[in-house]
Amino acid sequence: MNEIAAQLPADTAAAPGRSYALPIGAWLKPYRVEVALIGVAALASAALMLWLAHSALLAAAFCGGALILGALVILIHRLYPPRAGNAVIQDWGMLREAAAQKDSAIAITDRSGRLVCANDTYATWFEAYVAPAKLGLDSTTTEAFNQAGRAAWRDGNGNADVRDAAGRHLSIETLRVGRNEDHLLWRFTRQDGSDVAQDVALLLTSKAGVLAGMAGIMLVLVDADGRIKACNPAFAQRATGELNAALGGSEFVAALASDTSGMIRFKREAAGLALRLVQVSLSTEGEDGGDSLILLLDQDGGGMPLAGAGGNLQNLLEKLPLGLALTDRDCRFIFLNSAFRRAAGVPKGTTPIYPGDLVIREDKAAVADTVRRFANGTGQSGDLAVRLNTRPEEPVALSLAGAKGLGEAAVLLSLKDNSEEARLKREIAQATKMQAVGQLAGGVAHDFNNVLTAIIGTCDLMLLRHTPGDSDYGDIHQIKLNSNRAANLTRQLLAFSRQQTLRPQILQLPDVISEVSNLLQRVMGETVRLDIEHGRDLGAIRADPGQLEQVIVNLSVNARDAMPRGGTVKLRTFAFPASEVRKLGNEIMPITDYTGFSLADKGTGIAPEIMGKIFEPFFTTKGVNKGTGLGLSTVYGIVKQSGGFIFAASEIGRGTIFTVYLPVHKIDTAVPAPASVRRERTAELWGTGKVLLVEDEDMVRAVAERALTRQGYTVLTAANGEEGIAVLNANTDIVLLISDVVMPVMDGPTMVRHARERLPNLPVLFMSGYAEEQLRKSIDLENVAFVPKPFSVQQLAEAARGALGQAEQV
Repeated sequence: MNEIAAQLPADTAAAPGRSYALPIGAWLKPYRVEVALIGVAALASAALMLWLAHSALLAAAFCGGALILGALVILIHRLYPPRAGNAVIQDWGMLREAAAQKDSAIAITDRSGRLVCANDTYATWFEAYVAPAKLGLDSTTTEAFNQAGRAAWRDGNGNADVRDAAGRHLSIETLRVGRNEDHLLWRFTRQDGSDVAQDVALLLTSKAGVLAGMAGIMLVLVDADGRIKACNPAFAQRATGELNAALGGSEFVAALASDTSGMIRFKREAAGLALRLVQVSLSTEGEDGGDSLILLLDQDGGGMPLAGAGGNLQNLLEKLPLGLALTDRDCRFIFLNSAFRRAAGVPKGTTPIYPGDLVIREDKAAVADTVRRFANGTGQSGDLAVRLNTRPEEPVALSLAGAKGLGEAAVLLSLKDNSEEARLKREIAQATKMQAVGQLAGGVAHDFNNVLTAIIGTCDLMLLRHTPGDSDYGDIHQIKLNSNRAANLTRQLLAFSRQQTLRPQILQLPDVISEVSNLLQRVMGETVRLDIEHGRDLGAIRADPGQLEQVIVNLSVNARDAMPRGGTVKLRTFAFPASEVRKLGNEIMPITDYTGFSLADKGTGIAPEIMGKIFEPFFTTKGVNKGTGLGLSTVYGIVKQSGGFIFAASEIGRGTIFTVYLPVHKIDTAVPAPASVRRERTAELWGTGKVLLVEDEDMVRAVAERALTRQGYTVLTAANGEEGIAVLNANTDIVLLISDVVMPVMDGPTMVRHARERLPNLPVLFMSGYAEEQLRKSIDLENVAFVPKPFSVQQLAEAARGALGQAEQV
């Protein structure tokens, strides 16, 4: 370092804490001419004074003064040499040659931290000619550089101990140098006595450890007690299943297991490949104990299931999407890939011993015999239908084949993960069943409506002849009340089959909930609290407000009944944009914006085996006389008929949540919204003129004929469409046509088309047990009215008068 400092521009300026002592002759050597001239001048001046003053003492004093003045001039010149352009000309090339030491890296930086000079060793060690603080090392090392530099600027010198990118131990010394002390000299030296174990630990956790793992080498550094100090990611992955698992301080042997044959495997891979261990001691010569580096390799010898192929075949089988497994000649599993584990439902972290452990008890013997037969070489390939423990209700195909040339492996098993396929099959079967049940329920409800129409109409006619004081009045009224209850059940069946008459409106979901909230509070009772929370940015929906209220009430009643000891029911509304629907990956719901609500309870929950039946009509888990079994089926039908979707999720003992999604109604601002038509109650029900009544059910036709006749109409009847056409041809003065929709021979809409060829302005009133909205989609006729079955005498009279009034306005 003294040689380097001596070559700096200020070669005689002492650095802080240093001094330089030189002989006087060496000090005056650069000024030989100046000294001679001063000496001659001093002698000449002394002779002149002796001649003038005739005094030897005065002449000697004058000579000494001249010598002292000359010495001062030389000293000043020596200490403050002249400068060119106020900057010292520095020969960095000569300095670089002087600092060319292979065991030290030398660098010089200026006040601004820029590198002005460095030797070749510096460039070799750090692979760049940049300032130490800009080498791109980790933040800890960079901060150590900065602290050493600040110490040198402050105190004249500094030092630090760091590690470079390769983990090597470096010692840094910094000095403030230069004539004006405006440069820093950095010297880096490697420590020969560094900790080998620490270097190995850094190597394992660096990129080198990752590359070793990619080559199939697992590396572990353990101490004398067998505890892990460091490991590469490959070992952590195989030992725990997590790539970055923290294993420091854990016992190395705890991750391994040995079988009866002495083969060592990872404990979590009891059926995996055996391992070969190589131990490298890191202790110094003659030292006992100490740290060790252990290399773990998958064996590829004859004792392994994948003999001759090593880990490559195992990696290949692991990456295949097919569920594959290998057993030995004792029918024990020695390998299972991830797809096989998923298909068989093997829990994470566990490994079955025999294939028979995967199936139900009835199939164990068949699986064991088949695997044993293939292991003995008596079978080539085949399939076996088995039922897994995880899905006993669904048989799956287990394919087997004899394995040769794979060491201990004797049988190859294949199992396809058909869980998604099974789920789709269940959904299709459920949808088909619900559709079939809906069609049946709709047909039954339609027939019941005809019967109830006759009963309710007859009761109305009888009540017109009796007063409340009559003895029969109460009985007749009771018959009508029970008929109305039966009509309500048929409406629920029609709702489930999506054939109910709806009056859809543009609604805001919070408004509907606000309207029904008071009713919900009464329904919940004193022990159940209703918690309502509304979301933001809810889009408008198009639905029947009355039916939507029924959905909310039915779900709330079920939630209340699920909590006999009380609790809280949470009703939450939310917006569900198309982007969220897309993330679900649900093929059932179209990708569009939805407004939804969920209703959650903390009740008893629904068992998984009955979850698929909860929307079926007449299915209930409640006691006798505590439910009709139509509550959820009605909810299902209303939601589906409104274009929405309903999902249920439940866990035994933790509660149930129902979630309903209704599509947001897109309002076209360019098209004006149609004016809402308010149906006024007709004050005058009497009428005149001929009315043609076409109905295939005799009892319904008889009741409707009597009801219309009492209102002043002249009623002509027909049993089907053809008879109706004949009556129309014979009577051209008919003012109103009332007809059923579905009839034998000729249905109502076909009859109306023929009738309007002769009477284009003939008013028409359809009566049917099916939904008006569904009928209007299938009937391409204008200016027709509709009355749903079952109807009362009053309702029929109002509908007839309304149809005539609508025709008069047209």
